[in-house]
Amino acid sequence: MFRAQDTGDPTAVAHEVQLVYCSLFPEADRRFIPRAFGVVIDSFCGGNPAYLPIDARYHDVEHTMQGALCMARLLERRHRLGAEPVLTEEQFRLGLLAMLMHDTGYLKHAGDTEGTGAKYTAIHVRRSAEFAANCLAARGYTDEEITAVQHMIQCTGLGADPRRIPFKHAWERMLGCALATADLLGQMAAPDYVDKLPILYEEFAEAAAFTGGQLPTATTFDSAEELIRRTPEFWENYVRPRLDNELERLYRFLNDPWPDGPNPYVQAIEANIRRIRNGAFPALAAPGANRTRSEN
Repeated sequence: MFRAQDTGDPTAVAHEVQLVYCSLFPEADRRFIPRAFGVVIDSFCGGNPAYLPIDARYHDVEHTMQGALCMARLLERRHRLGAEPVLTEEQFRLGLLAMLMHDTGYLKHAGDTEGTGAKYTAIHVRRSAEFAANCLAARGYTDEEITAVQHMIQCTGLGADPRRIPFKHAWERMLGCALATADLLGQMAAPDYVDKLPILYEEFAEAAAFTGGQLPTATTFDSAEELIRRTPEFWENYVRPRLDNELERLYRFLNDPWPDGPNPYVQAIEANIRRIRNGAFPALAAPGANRTRSEN
């Protein structure tokens, strides 16, 4: 089982990912993880003059840390089991960069003072890919590396099918699937996931208002309570099938012991689902006037 980790502490998460990175690649440049985390966290916290600090309350720094920690653990387990394709240090780096930047599309540009970054829900994947391209180009990454990272980020869209994204190599697609897997597992397994669902609803409502209700997914909500009550359906009818099909069952590398032991992330998610079914809801927002559509 994994030891408990405070995903609200980016420094602690970076340290944990550093341990994974250096254990897999003993000759690795130990400066890479602190630099990579530093660039993204600095942007989220207002240290990038091109952007305002993140003000989306659900898709915040901790959301990214939850995914980063889950992805590092998944890739470590997969690597130690010798699964093909075996990742090189450089490939691991690109996958981690994609994870760290996958929700930078919620950042508002300097001078954009209207609303929060949640208004960009419908286009945040494209905006995240643009952030990654600009950030990585400025740091000397090649066009091929940047395109690979952008393709990985595209996998996180709820309607995205990695089989239709033009990855150049099998390892790129695997990392895209790992990223999308960890994005879902990391947030839904969090102890406070259910408590944060009203905040997620607020993001959807703002995005719906900003786009005139034109969000590109089929799930609609009239209120935070409806979103919470439909979350078990989301897990059973969307997330689990997606994990098993489009995302190539990579989550199974987290089973402990491999291959048929319990999966701590799935167990935590199912505990959250039971909590919802038992009626243990957080304080709910009043029903909203806007119907919203969900997108991670």
